[in-house]
Amino acid sequence: MFNDADTAAGQLPGDAQPAHFDGKRFHNARPRQQPGLAGFSRIMWDFFFNKPADTVPDRALPVQPITTQALADAAAHSVFRLGHSSLLLKLSGRYWLVDPVFAERASPFRWLGPKRFQPAPIALSALPPLEGVILTHDHYDHLDRHALLQLNDRVNHIITPLGVGDLLVKWGIAAAKITQLAWWQAQDIAGIRFVCTPTQHFSGRGLFDGNKHLWCSWTLLMPGLKLFLGGDSGYFDGFKTIGRRFGPFDAVFLENGAYDPRWADIHMQPADTLQASVDLNARWLFPIHNATFDLAFHRWDDPLQQIVRLAAARNVALCLPMLGQGIDLLQPQTQPDWWSAPDLTARGSGDPAG
Repeated sequence: MFNDADTAAGQLPGDAQPAHFDGKRFHNARPRQQPGLAGFSRIMWDFFFNKPADTVPDRALPVQPITTQALADAAAHSVFRLGHSSLLLKLSGRYWLVDPVFAERASPFRWLGPKRFQPAPIALSALPPLEGVILTHDHYDHLDRHALLQLNDRVNHIITPLGVGDLLVKWGIAAAKITQLAWWQAQDIAGIRFVCTPTQHFSGRGLFDGNKHLWCSWTLLMPGLKLFLGGDSGYFDGFKTIGRRFGPFDAVFLENGAYDPRWADIHMQPADTLQASVDLNARWLFPIHNATFDLAFHRWDDPLQQIVRLAAARNVALCLPMLGQGIDLLQPQTQPDWWSAPDLTARGSGDPAG
């Protein structure tokens, strides 16, 4: 089913402790830059009192409602973008959710924190039967507790990096449906080989759980298709290692948004995103982590404008579908710049699945 390069990830022997875990907390291969108290205080001041006005769109963004007919008509290997880093994958006719966030705010509070620009293109209750959920890390803009609990009885598998699955068990999700992997471990599930691959990031949902749960990217290998789900990461040489080991990839979904020079080692700048796609030897780049939440200080559409310019300069094939639009992963196409056309409206037909 897979060639030698594909099967190279293997498993850690027995209960061996991964090198990126010190017995209490996980860590990056390269230490994360710490802003210090003064730097952190300045970031918080800017976030609450010095935000530019254009970090939020001044109009409703175009959304393609995901209808039951659209799901049925989609190619056997397709992707629908739900917003931010949330994706609905249709692989061999089975559905997988990636980092599903349906909450109104990317926050531990329902009344405070970054608010989504508009609802997701499909309601949580209207999702099709799910083969699985794929999680990259525990941050609130990637892991929505309410959504996971609502999906608990409708999903067969939940695939997480180490420690995140333990968190889900504490929430009441059955351990039997959870698969937890360390970096470079692999597991075959429903005809797909899932390889837990590194990123340069961090974790934590509160004041005292920093880096107690692993963060990762995912390499998905199946006959005739290779995908890379990047999660969150600063640019690092791990992309070249993953590209050499498992590439070329048909499509890579990489973070492109919520960036700032002050935290460039854990969130890529657009030029880093483009370079990472080159390192991964990607056929198509799908930029994500944008157009949903106000999490930084750049214009809300700056990630889109920049990545289009950078990709054109280096002849990188780019796919930027509007939210809810279905894309054939084996035959993606360049999409129009929907974010810069104020009169562009969704072209959904029929009733939304939600």
